[in-house]
Amino acid sequence: MTTLIKGGTVVGPIGAVKADVLIDGETVAAIFAPGQAPDGPEVIDATGKYVIPGAVDAHTHMELPFGGTHASDTFDTGTRAAAIGGTTTIIDFAVQRTGEVIQDGLAAWHGKADGNCHIDYAFHMIMGGVDDESLKAMDYLVANEGISSFKLFMAYPGVFYSDDGQILRAMQKARDNGAMIMMHAENGPAIDVLVKQALERGETDPIHHGLTRPQELEAEATSRAIWLASVAADCPLYIVHLSASKALEQVARARDAGKNVFAETCPQYLYLTLEDQLGAPGFEGAKWVCSTPLRSKHETHRADLWQGLRTNDLSVVSTDHCPFCFKDQKELGLGDFSKIPNGIGSVEHRVDLLYQGVVDGKLSLSRWVETIATTPARMFGLYPKKGVIAPGSDADIVIYDPNGRTRISAETHHMNMDHSAWEGWEIDGRVDTVLSRGEVIASGGEYTGRAGRGQYVKRGLSDYLI
Repeated sequence: MTTLIKGGTVVGPIGAVKADVLIDGETVAAIFAPGQAPDGPEVIDATGKYVIPGAVDAHTHMELPFGGTHASDTFDTGTRAAAIGGTTTIIDFAVQRTGEVIQDGLAAWHGKADGNCHIDYAFHMIMGGVDDESLKAMDYLVANEGISSFKLFMAYPGVFYSDDGQILRAMQKARDNGAMIMMHAENGPAIDVLVKQALERGETDPIHHGLTRPQELEAEATSRAIWLASVAADCPLYIVHLSASKALEQVARARDAGKNVFAETCPQYLYLTLEDQLGAPGFEGAKWVCSTPLRSKHETHRADLWQGLRTNDLSVVSTDHCPFCFKDQKELGLGDFSKIPNGIGSVEHRVDLLYQGVVDGKLSLSRWVETIATTPARMFGLYPKKGVIAPGSDADIVIYDPNGRTRISAETHHMNMDHSAWEGWEIDGRVDTVLSRGEVIASGGEYTGRAGRGQYVKRGLSDYLI
């Protein structure tokens, strides 16, 4: 079946142009100057709207076990919400727990996702233990499973933490096989000292989650990860959920020196703050407990992160979508902030929230598309199948209405959460129509997709490495 998206403005990394997009089956067949496409196919009218590649969220955690519970979105509910919000591909994190065989952890995540996803999906691999066997498994996953990125943690001692020697070994292996090392860069042992001291002083409210994870410990870990990657022959390094000015300075300095260093940020760090959200009265701030934490509005973090997106010191905006309900999940930390499950749910809202940056003059249209779609696809070996509207690419396409309006609320969102981190926010734009591999799965507020139509996508190596 052929479909023609007609009358819209196609937006990509090279700019915005009036054009019509012809889809044949699951892929883009051709792009025509206005009025030059052949007659006959089904027509979707995109007049007055932007036609952009389906968004790629490169950092989600569906069903992740954490803090005595698990993320409240399944692959069914989470990918449905993502689709409604204009995201047509996610890269989730399969987990190897300490002492577990990596392939067993991967198989468990395939079991969670298979037959349940509404959109296409891929996996990164969390390494819960770096040893001879897991290092061999890295080669196998790159060569055979389409997994070309591995996440390590400098935080969470006793859970996911890797020491510097383990990190160096994994980086050396990644440098050999072309994989990307993704790093949660916070000094976990130092944070644990500050947390223990705060609790001993009776400081138990959610705001102390942020106060005991100061930006200096994010910056120190970021710098240390960069230097370890340098020792590992300039191993490709991707800093996840960067939140703070001092950490961004470390990334910018490395990139200026030509290092294979990249970083993402998330919507919560661009808009939300330590004082206004994490410091909300009583236990309300638990809704915004995430790591890295929200930063102070009295410092320049948010402005610096927006600037980092414009200068490409920050390459990607992902969500780190790891939702927990307030009732019975976040409440596990009543009286002890260190027991609050870490995570915010945003997979449904990232496209809109970043478009508000365009409206506010903080991003160009093209940079909006780069940060939410094209760059994550290129960064993680999905391009040009994903992340671009071009002949031969998957017909993952979003028609976005700049004259529409989106109000965010727990009453109307589709994520499996009993609250919203963005309650009452209004966006000057709206996702109008979503196509996944040529099939319209959402249009005009109606969702027509289904669980099980999403396919696992094996990834290649990053496009950004020589």
